Amino acid sequence: MARHTALTILEDYFDEFTKKHYARIAQKLELTEDDLKDAIDQIIKLNPKPGNSMKEAQKDMSVITPDFVIFENEGKLELTLNSRNAPDLKVSKGYENMMRGYAEGAHQSKSDKEALTFIKQKLDSAKWFIDAIKQRQNTLFITMSAIMDYQRQYFLTGDETKLRPMILKDIADLVGMDISTISRVANSKYVQTNFGVFALKYFFSESLSTDSGEEVSSREVKKILSEAIENEKKKKPLTDDRLAELLKENGYNIARRTVAKYREQLNIPVARLRKEL
Repeated sequence: MARHTALTILEDYFDEFTKKHYARIAQKLELTEDDLKDAIDQIIKLNPKPGNSMKEAQKDMSVITPDFVIFENEGKLELTLNSRNAPDLKVSKGYENMMRGYAEGAHQSKSDKEALTFIKQKLDSAKWFIDAIKQRQNTLFITMSAIMDYQRQYFLTGDETKLRPMILKDIADLVGMDISTISRVANSKYVQTNFGVFALKYFFSESLSTDSGEEVSSREVKKILSEAIENEKKKKPLTDDRLAELLKENGYNIARRTVAKYREQLNIPVARLRKEL
């Protein structure tokens, strides 16, 4: 019975089902609430995109190699660059010896002189490349050090509410670099901590003020929203207006449209689509 009803819903009332107009479906099919719930339980067990299972399996095989490692040592934070980002590069002694050999014959042989010029250009390019890598490593280390110091309480405790509001300009001003440089680092690098591996962009967030004038991170507000929705009554989920009221009761004076924006950033659907029977 439940399977037959589920098939009828998918074939004839799919639009109503996706919009969770359950009362309308029950009325048209003359179903009791229990019959409707049994049918929907059958539907939600289905995988609408079975081909994605292969893609998910491949995704699970991917491993992120962190660019930085932060660990606590007797109450102090220490930062290291992953060896992948800190290769030990040097010019081969063989090429330096070759250059000296051609230099000795350059006064007498035109071919030796041309070879000397060629090798010298390549050695200069190699040294420039090594210097560029070292400068990049220095930029990475200085940027991550500034982020670590700025978010010290989080890296010591792992408490998400300890994350301070932080934008790219804050770090750029601290290290004396261009915002675009900080952006490239934040958007492409990962750090390993005692609490997991995170993309650096995870630590950046907007600033909000409480009723008391205290600045808090938008991430803290998102956590409160996420917990409120997780603990809501699924038969009567919280609307954005009600969520805004709950935040105001906790001292966060945030407009409903801002609540909606944060909810969407958390990939949480509107109240109507979160409703369960």
